[in-house]
Amino acid sequence: MRAVVVRRFGGPEVLEFAEVPVPAPGPGQVRVKVAAAGVNPVDAGTRSGFLTEAGIIPPRERIGIGWDVAGTVDVVGDGVTGFAAGDRVIGLLDRPSAALGAYADFAVLDADAVAAAPRTVSLVAAATLPLNGLTAVQALDLLDLPPGSTVLVTGAAGAVGGYAVTLAKVRGFRVAAVADTTDEALVRGFGAELFVPRGDFLADRVRAAIPGGADAALDTALLGLEALDAVANRGRFVVFAAGAAPIPLRGIKVEHVWIAADGAALARLATLVDDGTLTLRVADTLSLTEAAKAHERLAEGGLRGRVVLTKE
Repeated sequence: MRAVVVRRFGGPEVLEFAEVPVPAPGPGQVRVKVAAAGVNPVDAGTRSGFLTEAGIIPPRERIGIGWDVAGTVDVVGDGVTGFAAGDRVIGLLDRPSAALGAYADFAVLDADAVAAAPRTVSLVAAATLPLNGLTAVQALDLLDLPPGSTVLVTGAAGAVGGYAVTLAKVRGFRVAAVADTTDEALVRGFGAELFVPRGDFLADRVRAAIPGGADAALDTALLGLEALDAVANRGRFVVFAAGAAPIPLRGIKVEHVWIAADGAALARLATLVDDGTLTLRVADTLSLTEAAKAHERLAEGGLRGRVVLTKE
């Protein structure tokens, strides 16, 4: 089968389109015929060697690329119930050091990392949900705050930030969104009650809208201390990248969300897609053979949604 791998670190040009053996599912696993794979910043971090330098991926001869999978079940392993060949599914490959990732013809996942795909959208759109949706869910889980609390979301127009705004509203939080002025209508559509344009003196402007500061911040834009300063004393602050945690000033509890596959939570997200609560966004589609071009698009920034790799 075909798969995109890296054998050396660098720019998009190091992505290698290779022929590799078709993986076999073990007990408790399913093999998925991949229809679409989302392209995420973590993929670029794998390709560039950043995650290896950070101690997240050990050095190895070949590393697979891609976390987000959407496709159909091909084979189920021993002991798997609830899935059968032909089922439309989505799933998350959460082991960044694996020899094969989602950029491939087939992917093997643990059955508990898989969920039925949303019924109301294409598999291309569904491929944008697993990593970013679960990241938003698990970040909100870290807050441990009552409904009615005010949550600041930076990067609210981005893939994780957009989901975080909607899911925070679903949990009963008041959401203050930080994004470019051109994205105000977009993030208010996601459910933001308050809008703060990104730019200088962010904390002062947040505190003008929320006296005393927000109860918590989900810092998807990696603003660090600038966003922390907008949080109230003894509030909550969640970071989304290795090395991005600011010093926990003023008794603020700083947490790092380390994503873990969760088929049950993914199934709940799929339900929110089907009932119209959660909006999926595809910025562009490219073929699997154009993985390098997809990474170039990712590096350019400014995407509203995810680039998705599809089969020809």
